[in-house]
Amino acid sequence: MEQKTQRDPAMTDVARLAGVSHQTVSRVLNEHPNVREQTRLRVRAAIKELGYRPNRAARALVTGKTQLIGVVAQNSTLYGPASLLSAFEEAANEAGFAVSVGRVKVLDRESIAAAVERHRDQRVAGIVVIAPNSSAADALADVPAELPLVTVDGDPERPTPLVTVDQRSGAFDATTHLLQAGHETVWHVSGPTDWFDAAGRVQGWRQALESVHAEVPPVMAADWSAAAGYKAGQMLARMPEVTAVFASNDHLALGVLRAMHERGRRVPHDVSVVGFDDVPEAAYFIPPLTTVRPDFAAVARETLGLLLEQVSEGESARPRRTIAPVLVERESVGPPAA
Repeated sequence: MEQKTQRDPAMTDVARLAGVSHQTVSRVLNEHPNVREQTRLRVRAAIKELGYRPNRAARALVTGKTQLIGVVAQNSTLYGPASLLSAFEEAANEAGFAVSVGRVKVLDRESIAAAVERHRDQRVAGIVVIAPNSSAADALADVPAELPLVTVDGDPERPTPLVTVDQRSGAFDATTHLLQAGHETVWHVSGPTDWFDAAGRVQGWRQALESVHAEVPPVMAADWSAAAGYKAGQMLARMPEVTAVFASNDHLALGVLRAMHERGRRVPHDVSVVGFDDVPEAAYFIPPLTTVRPDFAAVARETLGLLLEQVSEGESARPRRTIAPVLVERESVGPPAA
C-alpha cells in the first residue's frame, strides 16, 4: 500500500501551536511592529519547531500579487529622499520583498498616475509614494482606494496612511539649542515653500521662538541647494544683529558657512549655525556642523510594516506614524560674542 506523503506545515499549524490567530503569524512573518515581544518569540519558536517556510509562490497565485513592492519617487539626488529610498529597499529585501522603483522627473498628477499604473501592471503587492510636496499629494487622489498605499513625508492633512520624520520637533530642538546657547533670536533659511518638510521645520522654528517670547525674524525662503544657502548667507552676513542661523538642510547650512567666512564672520565665534539631515559630510564641514539627524531606517521599517499590514489584513484605517529625529551637537554652535 502506498504510504501517504506528509504535508508541509501551514500557517494555520503555526498559529495552532503558538496559540494565536493566523493574522498574528502573518504580522510576525512580515516584521510588523505592533506585536508583543512575548507573542513574537512564541510564534518564532513554533515556526522553528514545525519547520514552517512561507510559500511565497502560492501566496502570489492566491492573491494575484507578487512579492514585489512598487515605489514612486522623484528622480532626485537630494539626500533625504535618496536616503529614504535606499533604507526602504534594504528593509523590504530583508522581509523577502523585491522593490520596483518608478522614478519620475516631476511629482505631478500625470507623472505619478502613470507610475502607479506601471506598478499595477506588475501586480505589485502595494505601493509606497515618497510625496514630499503639494503637487505629489494632489496626485494621490487618483490612486484606486483598494490599492495598499503608504506615503512617506506626505501631506499630513490628507486621509492617506503616512509615515514621516517629525520635522517640527527636529526644528524645535535645533532652534532651542541655539537659544540655550545664549542667542536672543534665531534666523531661518527655509527650504521650498511647497515642501511639507520645509513647512514643518518653519513651524518648529517659530514655535521654539514663540515659546520663549523671542523675536521671530522673517523667513528667508530658498531651495535645498548650497548655492541658495550661500545667497541667503551673503545677506545675513551683512547684518550684525544676526548671531544664530538655523538652515532647513545641511546643504543650505554649507552655503551659509561659506558666506560667513567670506565676510569675515567666524563660526561659531560670531555666528552659530545649525543644519538638518546630518549628511555624511556634515562632520567634515569647517567647523563640523551641528545638525538634526532623521532616522531613515526607522521610517523605512514603519513604512514597510504599515504597507504589509494593509496587504495582509486589508485594513482601511488611516494611521499616522511619526519618527522623532535627534540633535547631533558638533562645533558650529557657541555663545554670542560679548
